[in-house]
Amino acid sequence: MKKFLLLLLLFPLASFSQNNLLAGIDTVPTKEKVTSAFKALKIVNLESTKLAAKGDLYFVVAHRFGSIQDGFEGFYGLDNANTQIKFIYGLTDGLQVSGARSEFAYDFATKYTLFPQINEGFPVTIAGFNSLSINNTLKESDYPKLKFQNRFTYVAQLLISRKFNEKLSLEFAPTFFHENFVQNESQSNTQYALGFGGRYKFAKRWSLNIDYAAHLNRASNSFYNNPLSIGFDLETGGHVFQMHFTNSQGIDEAGYLARTTGDWAKGDVFFGFNLARVF
Repeated sequence: MKKFLLLLLLFPLASFSQNNLLAGIDTVPTKEKVTSAFKALKIVNLESTKLAAKGDLYFVVAHRFGSIQDGFEGFYGLDNANTQIKFIYGLTDGLQVSGARSEFAYDFATKYTLFPQINEGFPVTIAGFNSLSINNTLKESDYPKLKFQNRFTYVAQLLISRKFNEKLSLEFAPTFFHENFVQNESQSNTQYALGFGGRYKFAKRWSLNIDYAAHLNRASNSFYNNPLSIGFDLETGGHVFQMHFTNSQGIDEAGYLARTTGDWAKGDVFFGFNLARVF
C-alpha cells in the first residue's frame, strides 16, 4: 500500500519532467534549406544556382534570332538565328553535367552546389560552374596554322545567390576564362569578368529576369561589348519558358562573355528564348 501511495505521489512529477523534456525538443529550431531562388537553370545567359535534381534529364532548346536591326528585309532577325541543343543530367542532387551544340560552339559543363542558403543560418547559396567550349566559328581557311586546341575556351565561375523573399532573388558571379586563341593580339588570353543577375516575381507565374557581365580586362581596341539581357520567365505546370532580349547571339559562356557583338545603344539586340523539357 505504501508503494502504491508513493507511486501516485511521484507520477505527476515524472509526467511534468517528461513534458518539459519534450517541450525542449519541440522548441529546437530546425534549419531548412532555402529553395527556388531561381526557377530555371539559367537567369538568362548567366547560370543560376539551381541544379537539375538527381536522375533528371533536361532537354533544352535555346534560340537567339538575328538582330532586330536587320529590319524588314531580315524579318527583324527572325531569318537569321543561332540555336543551341543541350542535354543536362543530374548525377546527384548537388551535381549536374551537360553537353551542348550550337552553330557557334560545342560546350561541355558541370555545375555543383558548394553551400546551400539556410533559413536563419548561412545567408547565401554558393555553387561552382566549369565549362569547356570549342569554338566552331574559327575556319582553317582563315587560319592555316590553326590547331584543334586553339578552339578551346575554359570557364570557371563561382555563383553566389541569395533569395531575399518569395519575389526577389539576386546573384553575383566572379568569373575566370581562358581562350587558347584570341583574334585580337592586344587581348590577353586569360580574362576576368563579374556577372550580376536577378529575378523578381511580379505575378503568380511571371518573373522579370536580368543579367549582365562586366569584362574586367578587355583590350581597349576591342569591338566586343559586355552582355546585357532582359527577359521574362513563364512558369507552365512545372516547366519554365524563358523569353528575352539580349545583345549576345552567343549562348555558351565563352560566346557571351568574350564575343558579344550587339549594342543596346544602337538597337542591335537579339530576341531569344530558352525552352526546357524534363524527363
